[in-house]
Amino acid sequence: MAGIFKAYDIRGTVPDQLDETMARRIGLAFRTILTEDDLAAGPRVVVGRDMRSHGVGLQKALIQGLTASGLDVIDIGLSTTPMSYFAVGSLGAAGGIQVTASHNPAEYNGLKMSRRGAAPVAGPDGIPLLEKTVLEGSAHPADEPGSVSTAEVFDAYANNVLSHLEEGERLKVVFDAANGMGTIYMPILEKLGIEVVPLYFELDGSFPNHEANPLKYENLEDLCREVRETGAHFGVSFDGDADRAAFVDETGEPIGSDLVTALIAGELLARDPGRAILYDLRSSRALAEYVEEKGGVPVRERVGHTFMKATLRERDGLFGGELAGHYYFEGNYSADCAILAVVEILNLVRRRRQPLSKIVEPLLRYAKSPEINFQVEDKQGRIDALAARYSDGRIDYLDGITVQYDDWWFNVRPSNTEPYLRLVLEAKDEEALAKRRVELEGLLGTPV
Repeated sequence: MAGIFKAYDIRGTVPDQLDETMARRIGLAFRTILTEDDLAAGPRVVVGRDMRSHGVGLQKALIQGLTASGLDVIDIGLSTTPMSYFAVGSLGAAGGIQVTASHNPAEYNGLKMSRRGAAPVAGPDGIPLLEKTVLEGSAHPADEPGSVSTAEVFDAYANNVLSHLEEGERLKVVFDAANGMGTIYMPILEKLGIEVVPLYFELDGSFPNHEANPLKYENLEDLCREVRETGAHFGVSFDGDADRAAFVDETGEPIGSDLVTALIAGELLARDPGRAILYDLRSSRALAEYVEEKGGVPVRERVGHTFMKATLRERDGLFGGELAGHYYFEGNYSADCAILAVVEILNLVRRRRQPLSKIVEPLLRYAKSPEINFQVEDKQGRIDALAARYSDGRIDYLDGITVQYDDWWFNVRPSNTEPYLRLVLEAKDEEALAKRRVELEGLLGTPV
């Protein structure tokens, strides 16, 4: 079962990899990774869950383990992951655990964890220490078990999100909840002053309509079609736990999340100039250029929410975004908040009084590939070969290998969970992109 402990969270198939016994053991061990600073305001931990059928039993077992360790649990029930982060911060808890497998298929479940103030659980004293404690069975029950209380956080969370809304034209927006936790955002959406066109707003952890992963184009097809057929101003797709969002413009064309990050950053910098804006290293060069043009300081970071959140705090950053559709806001405990990204894009379209495609157009400066996967057993060996082949480029190893030239660049990074290398490349135009892609595929193999 050690394979369930990932770089950023805990995730596996139920019940063969993750079951209630394991959830109870993880709950018992969780206290060992909380610091004195985390526990300064009291030994309270927020626990929420998504809509997956096995989430109820896993949450119950997790709470049993947490209370056995002496921690008091605040059960917020059915919630999105951003709501869980908000609860940890706003309630002054020592940490939190959300029972969710995010965008993974129905047979998966998992645990996303945070520290006091919704800070990420990162570094060797985070998940690696938790894994060691669980597998060794070295966590023991406290003399006095903790208590369990419940809290309703939706209204406070909704008020926080809506406080950023600017009034304006009544737009039509299509939302695809993918039968995931974005479904519970309907009361917020109805207060945005828009016409809401809902797709798949029935909670169903079997995901009967399509996978709850907006990073795959095939999962956006229904949204794109609905935007075109209804004449909507734009569309939004949430993932399973609603911590990510993908956007499509009024023509039904998906917008890269790096460009959405740039647009939101520009709006926030207009109100708070000179601040740091984080972006993951797979993002278009257009993002960093745009941030500088808007008076911000672009900060490049490796892929992963724990790294993004930690660096956003260290740099006193204003905002950050990842290509996967995570958007991190200083005003939301530096944690992801997909629905707040929706509000900022809505504000932008209302303020500009232009179609979203026209607003994005100035950022379409380069030709860029999607993330391309290659099955590679000797990942490091292939990375070393790339470094030798492109030794005349500007090379760094922030995450895998990035090689930059004046007119093109690429990044190849290893998957944390699969035998894959993932490639992203960008060039000055489509012809140059196609040439470089063929060149790199010759070195990496056939895409999977």
